[in-house]
Amino acid sequence: MADAVLDHLVLATPDLEGTAAELAALTGVRPVPGGGHPGRGTRNALLGLGDGAYLEIIGPDPAQPAPEAPRWFGIDALRGPRLAHWAVRVHGIAGHVARARALGYDPGEPVPMSRRTPDGSTLSWTLTPPRTGGGLVPFLLDWGDTPHPATGPDLPVVPLRAFSGRHPDPSTIRAELAALGATLTVGTGDEPGLSAVLEGRNGPVSVGLGAGAP
Repeated sequence: MADAVLDHLVLATPDLEGTAAELAALTGVRPVPGGGHPGRGTRNALLGLGDGAYLEIIGPDPAQPAPEAPRWFGIDALRGPRLAHWAVRVHGIAGHVARARALGYDPGEPVPMSRRTPDGSTLSWTLTPPRTGGGLVPFLLDWGDTPHPATGPDLPVVPLRAFSGRHPDPSTIRAELAALGATLTVGTGDEPGLSAVLEGRNGPVSVGLGAGAP
């Protein structure tokens, strides 16, 4: 079974419009609207990262009622944007879940997801629920027959130059990453977190834990 590959990074925020505008000012490239997630109370905007990956900026959707459960990625408790998680792309998600469990890590049961795009169409996929704990261990995502968001001609690209994590005990994270077939450089740090460097039009732009931590 082939290893998982980076699908997207998740930049969670309590203010989608404000964060998208801030990224546009920093990188010189404006994120494009992605759409809302029905029943989840969120919507997103996207930037391509190159190599078939993208950055998802996700925040509350004022067009939806408040969801019954807390919004994913700790959005309800954030004070500002935070690089909260990442996803790896797989084909045949059930097989990858079974392999991870056999290696000692349970990524959770896959669940169906969808979002409405600005043109009125619907994108559908299956993923394992994102876990808490700094987002270092990715969730699995299987797009099935749905066209991947990074393949669209209208998605602007800000190349990803670096992506890494930190944790007080990196060895525990490395074992879980290996069970998923995922690769991430994890160094030692006081608290779990992710950081990335994007190549903006005016130079490198760092995206990381920031002030958004609850």
